Amino acid sequence: MTTWFITGTSSGFGRHLTELLLERGDTVAATLRRPDTLAALQDHHGDRLWVRALDVTDTAALRRVVDEAFADLDTIDVAVSNAGYGLFGAAEELADHEIARQLDTNVLASIQLARAFVPHFRRQGAGRILQLSSLGGQVGFPGMSAYHASKWAIEGFYEAFGPEVAPFGIQTTLVEPGMARTEFAGRSAVAGRDPRYDDAGVLRVGAVPREAMPGDPRKMAQAMIDVTEREQQPARLALGSDAYAMIRAALEDRIAALDAQREIALSTDADDVLSA
Repeated sequence: MTTWFITGTSSGFGRHLTELLLERGDTVAATLRRPDTLAALQDHHGDRLWVRALDVTDTAALRRVVDEAFADLDTIDVAVSNAGYGLFGAAEELADHEIARQLDTNVLASIQLARAFVPHFRRQGAGRILQLSSLGGQVGFPGMSAYHASKWAIEGFYEAFGPEVAPFGIQTTLVEPGMARTEFAGRSAVAGRDPRYDDAGVLRVGAVPREAMPGDPRKMAQAMIDVTEREQQPARLALGSDAYAMIRAALEDRIAALDAQREIALSTDADDVLSA
């Protein structure tokens, strides 16, 4: 059986992962702000569900909880950095503290969690990390600029971090779900509304009804579990038909735009390079 560490387990993907893993007999170290949310699961599964209160933006507490989990459980096979939330609002509508909290939670806390696991996984000689990103880590929608900044940032971090830790037997995957039928919209923060943006194509919370979202969160959670059982995890895992289609289209557009600038790019090399 496998031992997992998961942040943000009160709802959404974190909760689905916890339930699926416990159902199949695994052990889960679950962290969340309100541990009482998992009381019924803990009563049913006993010692296989290790629970701690954690605000992931408290770096000292995060490191302490990770250390406690290894001390109590000895080995952790997979870490899932799942805690995070969305922030709706045009950039001008956002308050300074809203931007700071978004980045603290979705970026800095995720980076610190990864850093906290490295020495433990290196000592074990193996470990796997799933970092929840999003379709929004590859595509941008007006009205979610701060959220996209957080997801593009964590994608950039893992682009470099993954190869750094691979020699220690640590594998990483950025999970990029599309729109899923979770409580994401209800748990998202919403900035004050400036009516000047009402006709600017800004995405507002609730604009996409739940039934129009293609992703089944339980199936997505199962896909995350399944990917850790591959001998080699992929660097990225897109989940949902919308994620696949929109990410592919975005990548094709970027390649086309890059190709259109090829001559300009090559012309800016130093003269000795150009003459060669």
